[in-house]
Amino acid sequence: MDFIRYAERAAALVNADLPDEAALHEHLADRSWLHRSVAPADIASLTSFQAELRPVFEASDVDDVPLVVGSLNDLLASHPVTPMISDHDPANLHMHVTNRASSVAELLIAESLMGLANLVCDLGATRLGICSEPRCDKVFVDTSPNQSRRYCSDRCSSRANVAAFRARQKAASA
Repeated sequence: MDFIRYAERAAALVNADLPDEAALHEHLADRSWLHRSVAPADIASLTSFQAELRPVFEASDVDDVPLVVGSLNDLLASHPVTPMISDHDPANLHMHVTNRASSVAELLIAESLMGLANLVCDLGATRLGICSEPRCDKVFVDTSPNQSRRYCSDRCSSRANVAAFRARQKAASA
């Protein structure tokens, strides 16, 4: 199990707009084998989970470690996760979240929680954030060596840098 990838998928899930099954299919574009299992109930479950998970990123963004840990523990209690050793490649045993998820939503929720819980334990509870670009509210996972990430994407970083440059130019010419 690649916990960093699952943590990053958790951020992508929080950022996803999932009004219907087609949007969930698009969100799962790189996991087409899950498309046939998507059901209408997954949309409601994932939308609810997005609202439950976003406060974890918000707490981490303001360095509220007890709230991050408490919130993740509460989510783990309300969405139990069953990790299993996968032996589909006997030379490369590894962890999977579960092979028994009854829905796509349960699988995505379990992956998100295991990824974030492991990331918090391995890298710290302040590695999750909210984009610093004023026009953006997306979340991200910061795996940079010096914990310096401030933006969800290169696009937002560029927009913020251009705005700051223009503000300095305007101030200098005034």
